[in-house]
Amino acid sequence: METTLTDHIIEVFSTCPVPGGVGRREFVQKVVDVARWSEEAGCKGILVYADNSLIDPWMLCQIILENTQQLCPLPAIQPVYMHPYTVAKSVTTLGYLYGRRICLNMIAGGFTNDLIALNDTTPHDKRYARLIEYTIIIKELLAGKSAVSRDGEFYKVDKLHLTPPLDRNLFPGIFVSGSSDAGLAAARAIGATAVKYPKPAGEEINVPNDGIDYGIRVGVITRETDQEAWRVARERFPEDRKGQLTQQLAMKTSDSVWHKQLSGLDEQAASSPYWLVPFHNYKTFCPYLVGSYDRIAKEVVRYVEAGYKTFILDIPPTQEELTHIGLAFKQSLRPAVV
Repeated sequence: METTLTDHIIEVFSTCPVPGGVGRREFVQKVVDVARWSEEAGCKGILVYADNSLIDPWMLCQIILENTQQLCPLPAIQPVYMHPYTVAKSVTTLGYLYGRRICLNMIAGGFTNDLIALNDTTPHDKRYARLIEYTIIIKELLAGKSAVSRDGEFYKVDKLHLTPPLDRNLFPGIFVSGSSDAGLAAARAIGATAVKYPKPAGEEINVPNDGIDYGIRVGVITRETDQEAWRVARERFPEDRKGQLTQQLAMKTSDSVWHKQLSGLDEQAASSPYWLVPFHNYKTFCPYLVGSYDRIAKEVVRYVEAGYKTFILDIPPTQEELTHIGLAFKQSLRPAVV
């Protein structure tokens, strides 16, 4: 969904499901369903995860493109998985075949054990330096530069040319994690939207005026009243001791700055819509906002006023849930032309 608040343009993305113990046909149908729900709700795009345990994100992008009309896939791009030329070739191929735009969520790392399995021992901040080189090559190829050459610390290419050329109207939006100093520096270097896992809205300071856009990754559960929203939230995400132990183990095997930041946050006061139980119980990887349409709308406005223009929502369990979220956004935000 794309909306305006005064002079702000707000973009909302949903998230693609992960396999998670369901059969092949059921999973594929769920991907199709969530993509269609997201488009009908007015979402601009849909995040597609990537790690060693998941389905290849490019294959999922193709399923999404084949089953929607305008929704923009946002696959996670890990440099260890493929050469930057392969990424650019995939983007321009999808553009050529479907006439559709995708966005790119550039990720520098992942779970430590995944990286070790791939023999990637690059330190955290160095991975962001590598990501800058990687993304610049992709952007130059997609921009139609006749011969891309780079003699960098991590990548060397010589007079590299991309065919078929990408339609300029399909040039991808670029996203990167902005939770660490290295991530923010990378976002500025490549002109990406810096996405973070937010603190409660009242604790977020205004983003710097540094020429890039900022976004947040957050789940939302909302209903007409606070009481009903919290009832749904606790039913969906009950306390789970096994999940808590899994989350603690995941924290030990990750050098992710955002993971450690969220793990270090305590639950907020009962009067706050900010909720970390799903994260602490290893049910999801982002904080949640829980409350009435009016309460959530006010929180959204506070984040927007702090400078966050992109909202990436958690995986929607049902179409109805996206409808409820849309009502909360429209409580204070008036629709604009997409």
